[in-house]
Amino acid sequence: DVYFWEAKGQNPLFPRIYGHEAGGIVESIGEGVTDLKAGDHVLPVFTGECKDCAHCKSEESNMCDLLRINTDRGVMLSDGKSRFSIKDKPIYHFVGTSTFSEYTVVHVGCLAKINPLAPLDKVCLLSCGISTGLGATLNVAKPKKGSTVAVFGLGAVGLAAAEGARFSGASRIIGVDLHSGRFEEAKKFGVTEFVNPKEHKKPVQEVIAELTNGGVDRSIECTGSVEFMISAFECVHDGWGVAVLVGVPHKEAVFKTHPLNFLNERTLKGTFFGNYKPRTDIPSVVEKYMNKELQLEKFITHKVPFSEINKAFEYMLKGEGLRCIIHMED
Repeated sequence: DVYFWEAKGQNPLFPRIYGHEAGGIVESIGEGVTDLKAGDHVLPVFTGECKDCAHCKSEESNMCDLLRINTDRGVMLSDGKSRFSIKDKPIYHFVGTSTFSEYTVVHVGCLAKINPLAPLDKVCLLSCGISTGLGATLNVAKPKKGSTVAVFGLGAVGLAAAEGARFSGASRIIGVDLHSGRFEEAKKFGVTEFVNPKEHKKPVQEVIAELTNGGVDRSIECTGSVEFMISAFECVHDGWGVAVLVGVPHKEAVFKTHPLNFLNERTLKGTFFGNYKPRTDIPSVVEKYMNKELQLEKFITHKVPFSEINKAFEYMLKGEGLRCIIHMED
């Protein structure tokens, strides 16, 4: 949200209601909507699932042709108009969700209907970051039991990726981060070892290769730094290593590595929203929380009322904590 609010490197569109990670209750439905009804509990998701296009029908993709993330569009698809206004002037939507609001209007394809018993102030985290990290490991990297995994970036997404490695039975989970202060917290998420690249004279991929007798079985990159992306790829073992890129790089960024890294049978993969289809798959991730397999409380470090939303941004920008829950005031 900050990235687009600052309008760095994208087309600015203002005024706009931001917010893309949330939970809510359907207040009413629009014409033609049959999958939802008033009172349903839902997670709005910044990318959608129309269930009709080639991507939605594919078992391998969640990149819906109709509803995949569009950061430039500030209106509803049906009529090209906004549902927000002030003094008859439009206020634009953001990635189809605009959740920094007591009420919002969302395309049905961007709403995952979930268990009504699930606490919205916890499972809201699954509408973006936590699902992205978790799915990157479980759905894309797919580490085998007993394998070694490196996670680059120990923010909430990286820690969710580590949690996925823990679920998978990884024997070693190596956390890589420039902030050593994050290491203690990361142990709660299954991270067993830590590497701070600033503390080594050689490239971090070489450090990891030495630690793991030739490289890790899987790596997941969650920073958006091209340097870390290259390191994540080059630190996996030849013959079977798989690196998964999650972080979003700067639009001018270029990834460079020697082709021999591929010829030596390393695999590089990308993922978007953890390869989860929002409507089909996210309800079952909520159930992982409900049956205590997934502990979301570990990710929640702060809570503020909506009137103090700027505090939430301060916590994030200062790197204080993982996720801050913003609750609407009664």
